[in-house]
Amino acid sequence: MSLLIAGSIATDHLMSFPGKFSDSLVVDQLDKLSVSFLVEDLEIRRGGCAANISFGLGNLGLRPILVGAVGEDFADYRAWLERHNVDCDSVHVSETRHTARFVCTNDSSMAQIASFYAGAMSESREIELKPIVDRVGEPEYVLIGPDDPEGMLRHTEECRSRGYRFVADPSQQLAFGEGPLIRQLIEGAHILFSNEYEASLIIQKTGWSREEVLDRVGTWVVTLGAAGVRIERKGEETVTIAAVPDVAAVEPTGVGDAFRAGFLAALTWGLDDTRAAQLGCLLAVHVVEQVGTQEYALSREGFLTRLEKTYGAEARADIEGHLSAFRP
Repeated sequence: MSLLIAGSIATDHLMSFPGKFSDSLVVDQLDKLSVSFLVEDLEIRRGGCAANISFGLGNLGLRPILVGAVGEDFADYRAWLERHNVDCDSVHVSETRHTARFVCTNDSSMAQIASFYAGAMSESREIELKPIVDRVGEPEYVLIGPDDPEGMLRHTEECRSRGYRFVADPSQQLAFGEGPLIRQLIEGAHILFSNEYEASLIIQKTGWSREEVLDRVGTWVVTLGAAGVRIERKGEETVTIAAVPDVAAVEPTGVGDAFRAGFLAALTWGLDDTRAAQLGCLLAVHVVEQVGTQEYALSREGFLTRLEKTYGAEARADIEGHLSAFRP
């Protein structure tokens, strides 16, 4: 069984502003907004939601199939991902567009202002999943992350028609998509991922209540930042998993992607939702404590020690045997 991870592949340009954006915003003048912020540094890093998730899965010892569109400038990035156990053979390469770029500034309170250039990502709508499945085998899951909206729709509809279990992760597209698009992306998902703000957007834009969303998806996983993770299923009691404490937060970009990688890895190993959320939270910490979404390295004993300290010896015992690919 394989894991297909469809979504954005991008270069991240990350900047830090030492003050607070809110100090420079006048609420009743936002319709005339024209401000600039003098930043202290610039980091250029590899990113994109699908690439970040795939990197995390590769670091946990799996071999995810990356599905997305890039430009001819992708060669070095491809080599990096392949060194980290990511299958890039199904990535579409545009002949005319550059790989997508994410430009983001964080302030001292971890608020973000960001822009995204789609570039080659718009060609993801040209990708069909069946030839990929024919190459790698029946998928355990197809994660459909933020991408060209037409590409996301195509992948979602193909999953429904061919019976592939899919994970809906619309993420940043929720801000731009309207109700009909969001409803189509969510309907029938085995798992729906969102953060707490995105959960409110889903309810607002679809016109569905929380219960009506749960009627349409198998499991709704809502990340809550420092408050942990909420897991919901129709007719079942909500489960909340605590976040990892004592985090030395540096930069939040890509934290949700790492969580998704850990969660999916655990499910692929046959573990339950609680262990999946715990592994996701632990992997996410390794991102937030670095600058860049793919700059972390995992060591077996350090990872397991932190896991046991946070979630107990049973969690360690359940997960430890699956981490054979880790460095000593």
